[in-house]
Amino acid sequence: MIISYFPKYVAVLALFVLSVSALDTFIAAVYEHAVILPNRTETPVSKEETLLLMSKNIDVLEKAIKLAARKGAHIIVTPEDGIYGWVFTRETIYPYLEDIPDPEVNWIPCRDPQRFGHTPVQERLSCLAKNNSIYVVANIGDKKPCSASDPQCPPDGRYQYNTDVVFDSEGRLVARYHKYNLFAPEIQFDFPKNSEFVTFDTPFGKFGIFTCFDIFSHEPAVVVVEEFQVDSVVYPTAWYNTLPLLSAVPFHSAWARAMGVNLLAANTHNTSMHMTGSGIYAPDAVKVYHYDMETESGQLMLSELKSWPRRETISPAAVDWSAYARAVKPFSSEQLNFPGMIYFDEFTFTELKRNAGNYTVCQKDLCCHLTYRMSEKRTDEVYALGAFDGLHTVEDMHVTEMSNH
Repeated sequence: MIISYFPKYVAVLALFVLSVSALDTFIAAVYEHAVILPNRTETPVSKEETLLLMSKNIDVLEKAIKLAARKGAHIIVTPEDGIYGWVFTRETIYPYLEDIPDPEVNWIPCRDPQRFGHTPVQERLSCLAKNNSIYVVANIGDKKPCSASDPQCPPDGRYQYNTDVVFDSEGRLVARYHKYNLFAPEIQFDFPKNSEFVTFDTPFGKFGIFTCFDIFSHEPAVVVVEEFQVDSVVYPTAWYNTLPLLSAVPFHSAWARAMGVNLLAANTHNTSMHMTGSGIYAPDAVKVYHYDMETESGQLMLSELKSWPRRETISPAAVDWSAYARAVKPFSSEQLNFPGMIYFDEFTFTELKRNAGNYTVCQKDLCCHLTYRMSEKRTDEVYALGAFDGLHTVEDMHVTEMSNH
């Protein structure tokens, strides 16, 4: 009798343990890191020199990780290029790279550091996660040898990838993502052959991961959310703020709201390159953000998030925008419109010349209407209302074409 009931008891116990371990909310952390950059990137340096630089950056990240863990964070995201910087060639980035295996190998580098060769960076990140019982998300470089039998193999015989890694609270490698949509200056890295849709499960929801420029394209950013049904996205980035449309905080917060997920965005911090703007964004609110062009220091941010925001998000009623637009009467104005380029897209603009007013600007079938009042109209500032109706381009290349690399 006891034997026959034992499996049911185990099943009930397993369900109880599962329900206890699952968290309705969690504490997220992101760290905006002022990266310590190499002295030179035009010529290769020794492996010892690269390890010294990466150790200095990880020393800074370690303090942030430990502080986040003490404050109760379950996961922390660090920036793209946060361990060695940027502006490399294929040759000069190579000493910084490690072989990053597929997470299916079930590897805890902190316990078995030599299993996949010399991997000191992965070992240290794994130990930081394990010793502080926190998920750690970082951006490093992966190297994979290839042969002449592979028609896409680069002449130097290896693939080099801009790579995100995730270590769980036991130090286990649970996710590896190769950046699919490389920014034009990233000549040191290769495009993966196919877009990767990387997710990982935690006691506080299902997570997706992608990097910086990926957020502009359907693959993997939209696909990983809509088809893989993730609850949150971890997002290392090295984001150049470009007004008016490409400032990090409004762009990322709007993306989280539109997609209905939590977004944990960690940017690098370098004011000379207009790189700042990190935050933790929920579908219904900007939880916390940091934008600082005045100092050169890093910043840790923490916030509590719902683990499964999709369960509680109520979709708004559908709006017939075409009918709405036809019902709006354009504001009349005697002033002339003018063209202007924003990041290779030609907008139609009209200047907001007064402290208050009503304006309409149209391009093809798209019209934008604005009623506004300024608290102050300064003589050294110019404001304009613009409209763009077309396919966005990036670096003279259509976004849809970028996603096909």
